[in-house]
Amino acid sequence: MADDAQASRGPVKPKAAASLVLLDMREAVPRVLMGRRNANLRFMPGKFVFPGGRVEASDAEIAAADSLPEAVAMQLAKRNRQEAPSPRALALAAIRETFEETGLLIGATAAPLSRPVPQGWKDFVSLGFLPRIGHLNFLARAVTPPHLPRRFDTRFFIADAATIAHRVEGIAHADAELVELVWLPITEAEQLDLGNITGAILREAARRFTAGLAAETPVPFFHYRNRRFLRDEL
Repeated sequence: MADDAQASRGPVKPKAAASLVLLDMREAVPRVLMGRRNANLRFMPGKFVFPGGRVEASDAEIAAADSLPEAVAMQLAKRNRQEAPSPRALALAAIRETFEETGLLIGATAAPLSRPVPQGWKDFVSLGFLPRIGHLNFLARAVTPPHLPRRFDTRFFIADAATIAHRVEGIAHADAELVELVWLPITEAEQLDLGNITGAILREAARRFTAGLAAETPVPFFHYRNRRFLRDEL
């Protein structure tokens, strides 16, 4: 009955989300960070994903150590709804979610803020850092299928793992959202239990590594139409 009621209302409107693809490029073959979701979660249980999640109001309020590159901001603004979060908020959401889910902090040391720290950023800022977004590049955008009860319109960013400034251990564990974290070559990561979109993003990450993370290349937009998985460009 619940599925019938959902079908009568039409597809769920996707929520804005952001995710970060981190590449460790210290060796000839880069390794990508993946996290396995808790099997008890309703959305993508047990699947391997990139750290990420919903954009929160606090992501538009937190101070940052630097600014998003103008070219990246312009790409992020393409084909956006009027109510979409700002490019800056999207980038900051990716940094916050990565910290919350993995303990990896991408930021710069900073003096204490003179104004209250927004909720959701207190743990991050308490370590003496402000988030850095100037090195992020826009990798892809993807919207989850219309038939799902939970949907996300996600912007995927990509960055060099050398930008990690601090690590909090023990964030991924059996009772957390991500139960384990792994760094794997992209070809090995593709063999994990992935969703369709995650696999497509991994392939884009491989292409971007070849071109250079900062290269200005067309940004793919993955979405579904009539249950077909489509790839457009922004």
